[in-house]
Amino acid sequence: MNSTNYYDLNADALAARYDGVDPADVHADWAPAHLREEPGFACDIGAGSGRDANWLAARGWEVVAVEPSALRNLATERAHPRVVWMEDALPDLRALRALGRRFDLVLLSAVWMHVAPKTRERAFRILSELLNPSGLLVITLRRGGDAAENAARGFHDTSAEELIGFANHRAIALRSHTTQPDLTRPGIHWETLVFAMPDDGTGSLPLLRHVIVNDNKSSTYKLGLLRILVRLAETAPGLVIARTDDYVEIPFGAVGLYWLKQYLPLVLHHRLPQRPSGPGGYGWAKEAFHRLQDVSPSDLRLGARLDSDRAATLTRAINDACENIQRMPVRYITFPGSNDRQLFESGFSRMRATSRPIVLSREYLARFGRFRIPALLWQALGQFACWLDPVIVGEWRQLTSNWVGPENSGSTALVREYGAESYTNDPFEWTESRYDTGIAQERAKQLRDDGFALTCVWSATQIRNAPHIDHCFPWARWRNNDLWNLLPAHGTINLRKSDRLPSSSAMADARDRMLEWWANAWVHSPQEDRFFMEARYSLPGLDVDTPGLEDIFTAAQHQRARLKQDQQLIEWPT
Repeated sequence: MNSTNYYDLNADALAARYDGVDPADVHADWAPAHLREEPGFACDIGAGSGRDANWLAARGWEVVAVEPSALRNLATERAHPRVVWMEDALPDLRALRALGRRFDLVLLSAVWMHVAPKTRERAFRILSELLNPSGLLVITLRRGGDAAENAARGFHDTSAEELIGFANHRAIALRSHTTQPDLTRPGIHWETLVFAMPDDGTGSLPLLRHVIVNDNKSSTYKLGLLRILVRLAETAPGLVIARTDDYVEIPFGAVGLYWLKQYLPLVLHHRLPQRPSGPGGYGWAKEAFHRLQDVSPSDLRLGARLDSDRAATLTRAINDACENIQRMPVRYITFPGSNDRQLFESGFSRMRATSRPIVLSREYLARFGRFRIPALLWQALGQFACWLDPVIVGEWRQLTSNWVGPENSGSTALVREYGAESYTNDPFEWTESRYDTGIAQERAKQLRDDGFALTCVWSATQIRNAPHIDHCFPWARWRNNDLWNLLPAHGTINLRKSDRLPSSSAMADARDRMLEWWANAWVHSPQEDRFFMEARYSLPGLDVDTPGLEDIFTAAQHQRARLKQDQQLIEWPT
């Protein structure tokens, strides 16, 4: 019998045993000295009955609880609103890692003995990569107990010295090493090791700073590629095709598509120079690129459908963009001190333009090849996007201002108008970054006209006047017009919520109303495919083409916590 089967078969009895002990007493040997008073973001791996996750949540922590067994089903029924449950297990933790999150506390209470010795070094590395700077990793080790029961539960021998050796290899400091007896069972005691991440621990931020600020640049292409990857990591984590311990792979066509979205306004609309010789003459900006001049921003969003003529043009333009990206910035963005060790890897496959309509799906974009990014760098790009993007844009403005001179006299006025200090129509604003609730507004009116009782998702009261459409996650902080993010609300509630992030309690209270709105507004509607595709690409952890609505809600909870952590947003209600 493996350990998961044991916990599945004995879930009720084990949950009663776990919940019969006060978690403050269980963690008395480390929590008073090391658990900070200011709550943060925690991950309880092997969370069992949810006892410890609920304890942390009651202290104000936002918690992701990870459990592979049937104990999870019992725990979700009594979960604290600040606890989000997910099914996953060591050593891989694939679903957890796909969230792109880091934590101030990672807790493994009575879990490590389940990890097979041959996988432990890798498992420890994965755990360390989940930590924020100064984050704590707390691991308890079981000692003693009945040998037959230990075997039935899949226990392996463990060693504190082994863990300390893993930590030394990862440059993680041991803060404390204590022992205390089991609170209810004689003959069993527990060792607790508390490790701390001393700094960022990945080198990702210094590496990005080197590329943004210090790296030599003969054009804007290095900055352009980095900004595209920041945007994709922040807003489209669901585009990931494959993930290993070391790399993340995304469709090369997505990089090419975002290259077009970024350079169309800069080159065609504002005619800003992107290299010292001035505007025009870019090798990748061929006929297909120029034919996209009148394409609207919504035509190039992920999930959009294009007719045959426009599809062929876009396919050719993405081909040209990908070829240039592979030949130029990918080739010349290298690790510091190396001229030939490329930071990114790309495998471009030219796609034949056909006369058939297309959907800008992950599958279509993957046909242009794959683009590989170091996994820790991908995580940093998404986590620190709100700081990285302004730095990249600031460096970009400065770089292009240096290229305005007599030989570029035709572009001087444009750079003064739209450049670093004075502009009213910002050429660096992403084209899809325009507030738009129109489609949800029309759908809400249509449903009400058809007799549907339109309800405010936040107040649970019926909307009798003109409905407001609220961005669940505030537009001012996360520019996302996806259908799942647009919710009907009373005007007074919408104004009161303003640009604040819904709290975990507000989300939990609104759950059923959000599910009802999604089901009635978008499922079995002409926008159904768009709804599911947008959720799949913009929310973390949704791997299937048509996820369940409850899965989308859980993914939205993870995204809410990520926005709170990464941007330190004020919550509503306060």
